Amino acid sequence: MQIQISTRHGHLSEETREKIQAKVERLNRYFERLSTIEITVDLEHREVPSVDLKVSAEHKHDFVATAQAENVLASIDVVVEKMEQQLRKYKEKVQDRHRTSGHRQSEASTDTPTAGE
Repeated sequence: MQIQISTRHGHLSEETREKIQAKVERLNRYFERLSTIEITVDLEHREVPSVDLKVSAEHKHDFVATAQAENVLASIDVVVEKMEQQLRKYKEKVQDRHRTSGHRQSEASTDTPTAGE
């Protein structure tokens, strides 16, 4: 998994970059098939920095979240929470689809009468 952190209208310290990277690495716990994570921190309005988070997963699924808060780390917390929610919901949807399709197949095989009946 590749993590790319970029900034607009300013610079982030190495310590802040490390904290951001540690927080976004946790996203892999919610969905294992993540390929790239892109974080863009916009410091144009320093009193409310904006953070954009784009996550690409296998099979061309992209997830996007944006947040603003009173400082960069608070913005990161909010955007990571939004992304966790999206990934959880997507994973549940995929798992439900697989459960449902398998369940339907087993119902179809039990409902059809056999030649001996």
